[in-house]
Amino acid sequence: MATILITGSSDGIGRHTAEILAAAGHRVTLHARNERRAEDAQKAVPDAAGVLVGDLASLAQTRELADRAVAAGPFDVVIHNAGIGGGQRAPEITEDGLERIFQVNTVAPYLLTALMPVPARLIYLTSGLESAGRARLDDAQWRARPWDGMQAYSDSKLYDVMLAFAVAQRRPGTLSNAVDPGWIRTRLGGPQATDDLPEGAETQVWLATSDEPAATVTGHYFKRRTSLRANPQAYDEGLRDRLLDLCAELTGVALPG
Repeated sequence: MATILITGSSDGIGRHTAEILAAAGHRVTLHARNERRAEDAQKAVPDAAGVLVGDLASLAQTRELADRAVAAGPFDVVIHNAGIGGGQRAPEITEDGLERIFQVNTVAPYLLTALMPVPARLIYLTSGLESAGRARLDDAQWRARPWDGMQAYSDSKLYDVMLAFAVAQRRPGTLSNAVDPGWIRTRLGGPQATDDLPEGAETQVWLATSDEPAATVTGHYFKRRTSLRANPQAYDEGLRDRLLDLCAELTGVALPG
């Protein structure tokens, strides 16, 4: 039995992943951004060990979430599933003065990774749109460029792959990988999406629990249990280091290792 934390697991892919893992007998801890969603999550996955609350659009709440995770752990696996889409017509600035997509999708998983004990396996959810991402680390907050919500989302998903690869390099004892779940019919994916929830969860479940040689690798980008080539920028060690430096500057917390 593995102990597993899944961020953003009050609905969608995260909740379905939790349902599968809990039904298989694993000790699964959920995460929701507020108390109301936490109650909904616990009702939806009654076999879950509990729900941790914290809004990833707040650095203070993300730090508190990390503290709660430390108290609830240790975890064998952390699945960084939480994320928001790019449909905004204008950039939304959080209480920390950061662009919201970048903060929730990239800075928050970075901060949780930096503050929590190192698990055996780390899984970062990305998107096929990472292929269109551009590592504009000189303007990650979209202060100098005309706003493009979908490009901001694509960039953040590229950064998630870069983060997974950077952690794989810095923490060789941890299996750290990125997963494209596909275009899944969820609130985020929308009704026009082509794939169902089981397809969106299968690779994370496999990477979290399987001892197959294909699943016990690190620094890979997966879709449908297949290791694929990611955006070429994700393999640029210098760019990855710049991303880590930027996140450390914004959070005040360096990634150990």
